[in-house]
Amino acid sequence: MSRIGKLPITIPAGVTVSFKDNVVTVKGPKGELSQKINPDITIDIQDSVVEVKRPSDEKQHRALHGLYRALINNMVVGVSQGYRKEMELVGVGYRVSNNGQLLDFSLGYSHNILLQLPKEIKVETKSERNKNPLVILESCDKELLGMVCAKIRSFRKPEPYKGKGIRFVGEVVRRKSGKSAGAK
Repeated sequence: MSRIGKLPITIPAGVTVSFKDNVVTVKGPKGELSQKINPDITIDIQDSVVEVKRPSDEKQHRALHGLYRALINNMVVGVSQGYRKEMELVGVGYRVSNNGQLLDFSLGYSHNILLQLPKEIKVETKSERNKNPLVILESCDKELLGMVCAKIRSFRKPEPYKGKGIRFVGEVVRRKSGKSAGAK
């Protein structure tokens, strides 16, 4: 059995899970999410527990077993607690501001970068004196939040020499020493 796939998912209070026509729908206080499931995988919903079951020990079924269990668990956690990512801009003159769902980045290029965020994501920007500007993103959809964070990070990845760029708060960037002085 898959270590992840065999774990039951407990449904917290205020969250409902339904399975119909190979689509799992999870509703909760933070929103509603749905995921299409492979027809080979079966979902068993009893009381406040969801179990994912597979028909055989084929490699494909074993892979899907753990995958769908993790996706459903992420949906349950998302609609009950939500997900939050904080990103910081490290570099002189790097700035960010938001106007509703529109983020405006100033990252040392000749132009500002504008990014329109999906309506499912809540955004907040903080710029304090002597601190790196922050972008705080919140959503119930972990997959969408991760894709938006990856897109933001791709504008200016952290570089290994000075450490400048966009990174997650608390992320450690491995630094390189640069040129050796006086090497002959």
